[in-house]
Amino acid sequence: MGTIEALSLAMGTAWTSGINLYATVAALGIAGRSEMIQLPPQLQVLTHPAVIVIACIMYAIEFFADKVPYVDSGWDVVHTFIRVPAGAILAAKSLGDMNPALELAALLAGGTVALAAHGTKATLRLAINTSPEPFSNWAASFTEDVAVLGSIWMVFNHPILMLIFVVSFVALVVWLVPKLFRLAKRGFQALRDRLRGVKPDHPAPTGSPQIG
Repeated sequence: MGTIEALSLAMGTAWTSGINLYATVAALGIAGRSEMIQLPPQLQVLTHPAVIVIACIMYAIEFFADKVPYVDSGWDVVHTFIRVPAGAILAAKSLGDMNPALELAALLAGGTVALAAHGTKATLRLAINTSPEPFSNWAASFTEDVAVLGSIWMVFNHPILMLIFVVSFVALVVWLVPKLFRLAKRGFQALRDRLRGVKPDHPAPTGSPQIG
């Protein structure tokens, strides 16, 4: 595996881990075990049957949890402490044996990418939960699953494009951080109101006829 391919695998798996860690591990494990792709030695552990089975079970749980309003946001909160570290570790292991300095750099880069992906997903999901449309969560969840599988395919078939996408995505997230914070704040406010049983405010009708 060349340098570009290794970097694409590192940053690509960090990004997909931030979106859906279990789908990432399951897809890499199944594809690696069936020899559809060639994983580096440090990631061969993903092809172990036990790892694949556990990843598939957890993916099945997330598949349903991810489609229930507010349950998905709770799931995201818990997985802040799972997706980001896992994305960092996968990124470092994707680059093979390195000296400690480069390994630390890979961990930091992978963690940053995973955090950007996870933070964006969690914020958008929180915002979607404020929508009265019941199918928004389903659409978002299926879109994320397709994005994860499509990105893993790109990692091995178009590594340069995947690298460009990840770098562009992180740059865009950095630029949008203030807006994402405001969006998350509104989402948490809506969640708090829902827990308190407070109905959302509706704008007063305009153009009503005056009496008298």
